[in-house]
Amino acid sequence: MATPAFEEIVEDFEFLEDWEDRYRHVIEQGKAMEPLDEALKVPATKVHGCASQVWLHPVIENGIFRFDGDSDALIVRGLIAVLRALYNGLPVAEVPKVDARAEMARLGLNEHLSAQRSNGLRAMIERIREVATESA
Repeated sequence: MATPAFEEIVEDFEFLEDWEDRYRHVIEQGKAMEPLDEALKVPATKVHGCASQVWLHPVIENGIFRFDGDSDALIVRGLIAVLRALYNGLPVAEVPKVDARAEMARLGLNEHLSAQRSNGLRAMIERIREVATESA
């Protein structure tokens, strides 16, 4: 059920055997993302449960889900970019059906993220699912 953009990341990861190369690739994904407008970095868009500062700004247009986001940590910004590839462009009703943990496991991220980063990733996924469920 992954989007073509997420499948492209999975393919990239298949060529990167070393975890440090994969980690750098995630960071590069985040660096390539447009920064979130400062006006959107408000309490309503802040994700709690993350060790770093994280903001997610969801937009639903014509039943299609997408979100923008930002973080003060490079690796978390990269994780946001990966989640955007996973979710952006899906019909809003499909978003809660995505098994994000399984999809992220395809990248081998689960065993390489610290407990705090894993908790933050779960918090971001939960926020995305909540917004989509409320909007569906």
